[in-house]
Amino acid sequence: MLMHKGIGLEQFNTMPDGRAVHALYECCCNVTWAQRVARARPYPNHSAVYELAEIELVELSRADLDRVFDSCVNEPVHEQTVEILAKITHSRLERMLGPEDGYPEY
Repeated sequence: MLMHKGIGLEQFNTMPDGRAVHALYECCCNVTWAQRVARARPYPNHSAVYELAEIELVELSRADLDRVFDSCVNEPVHEQTVEILAKITHSRLERMLGPEDGYPEY
């Protein structure tokens, strides 16, 4: 369960480094990955976050991938591959950031 839901890109771009790493860690459970993605802020749009997130996933070692799957992937998976992790992480990033156009005003 994510603590950081629908925070929006602007808030993500401006939050303190430690909090951004924590928010990203909830999406993938790898500190190195979270630090690298947080360090690249500010992002111009959601697509840029997703793109770098996937690039950084490919850089994880097999041991890192195994630890991620063992520690926090609560999704049913058939294979423990970077492609599967990329789909899970992308979905979690979408929930973390919320809609690209933001939530409607009521």
